[in-house]
Amino acid sequence: MVNAKAINHIGIAVNSIDAQREFYEKVLGAKFEGTEIVAEQKVKVGFFLIGDVRLELLEPTDPTSTVAAFIEKRGEGLHHVAYTVDNLQQRLDTLKAGGVRLIDEKPRTGAHQSNIAFLHPKSSCGVLTELCEPKH
Repeated sequence: MVNAKAINHIGIAVNSIDAQREFYEKVLGAKFEGTEIVAEQKVKVGFFLIGDVRLELLEPTDPTSTVAAFIEKRGEGLHHVAYTVDNLQQRLDTLKAGGVRLIDEKPRTGAHQSNIAFLHPKSSCGVLTELCEPKH
């Protein structure tokens, strides 16, 4: 069991954060919080806040990134849902022992220096699922 504490963010794959920004700010009323390059994942992340929910727009910085491949295959749109958890490595070990298919068996560094890991969509009802352990 994951014991998710909250939805951490919703990831949306885009070709260009700048091209999408006006929609999120002017149409949805989201507050733009800035961008960050996550070199390990070959993405630029744009952060938008709507109420208590953060949206992360994921723009590939390299054509070999998984986000670039996602956009090539499926187009822009919903990429993943992320949940906040404690003890990420312990959660991954428990899930693996329970037969859940993992993309990441060990945490890696994501935006805001959080530890992150992805569950395979075939084990999470067709939705790419990210587990996040925020840096404290």
